[in-house]
Amino acid sequence: MAENELYRIALNKAMSQCSVRELCQDDIRSKLMLWGIEKNDNEKIIEILVRENFINESRYATAFARDKFKYNKWGKLKISAHLKIKKIKGDIIREALDSIDDEQYTNMIKLLLDSHRKTVKAKNQYELKAKLMRYGLSKGFESGLLYEMLGDLGE
Repeated sequence: MAENELYRIALNKAMSQCSVRELCQDDIRSKLMLWGIEKNDNEKIIEILVRENFINESRYATAFARDKFKYNKWGKLKISAHLKIKKIKGDIIREALDSIDDEQYTNMIKLLLDSHRKTVKAKNQYELKAKLMRYGLSKGFESGLLYEMLGDLGE
């Protein structure tokens, strides 16, 4: 009886957390393990949460991509890597990344590079471009886009 009670409490707690913010299956699986729920019960709880639409991987991935881009100013490569860590499927990741507006994306890169350029100390143009390229890559932006934008810096 106590085991059944623990299962019911964990299900209600998981539903409550999923209704407050977007969580993926991996997040819930980790929480259930921390709460001491057995693996079989974990999967049953996750199945119920998915069926009742408390968990929706596509909705989660889209919200994650939008928030990390908008607030953390991450590029698509970094967002994709973090979604892969959360065990989100590739097609869902592509769909989430496609939801980011291309014009906003390129404008974000330009703004970040311009802002960072003001703080960078470089001996010459080559060193400046290298430092800005490293910065853009660390934020998860594609090297091709960065190279194209840094090519406009002039010599």
